[in-house]
Amino acid sequence: MANKQVAEQEALGEAMSKTELFFENNGRKLSYIFVGLLLVAAVIYGYRALIMQPRAERAAEMIAGAQHRFEAQTPDYALALNGDAEAPGFLEVIDQYGSTPAGNLAKHYAGICYLHMGDLENAAKYLAQFSTVDGVPGAMVNAQNYGLQGDVAVEQGNYSKAVGLYEKAVAAADNNLTAPMYLRKAGLAELAQGNKAAAQKFFEQILADYPASMDAREAEKLIGSAK
Repeated sequence: MANKQVAEQEALGEAMSKTELFFENNGRKLSYIFVGLLLVAAVIYGYRALIMQPRAERAAEMIAGAQHRFEAQTPDYALALNGDAEAPGFLEVIDQYGSTPAGNLAKHYAGICYLHMGDLENAAKYLAQFSTVDGVPGAMVNAQNYGLQGDVAVEQGNYSKAVGLYEKAVAAADNNLTAPMYLRKAGLAELAQGNKAAAQKFFEQILADYPASMDAREAEKLIGSAK
């Protein structure tokens, strides 16, 4: 037993000696690595504090005028998109600050503007550039974005693509307002392709999961046409 303890202590001592020797031989390299990591952390912090945050703030200020025009009682989508001497438009926000949260939202707005203007190609382009965002309000925007992409696909006659986008819209925001609406649209897109069985599943899902929704009554009627 004593011999075993002695052997263990010798092994531990040898391991510690090797560790000490390693640090002794590589101490300078390790110091350089440590200093390098500190410099990287400082650069990241400085980039966020001195560049990213001010850019995000400027973008948020810049997008306000375009949003005001977009949300006006009589919206001017071309002006909101392109801007003028009084205020920049969504395209300018995207061009200068596209990587910021406001710039990302501007892509969504730009897609809607193009959709209202009848430019399906650019509508699809900018809506697809939008990156999903976190949070409850963000989920609603995410769902709307997928849904609008689905609407564009329908207008372009690409019903199978539309179905997939509507399904993403449902998954993005599971609620009684938007989810059943996009399920209905997905069912209608399936009907447009002659896929009655697939369409019926979407309509039945509305009745099963969202019976109190505004789309539930419409779903009952559509189930009959899908048989």
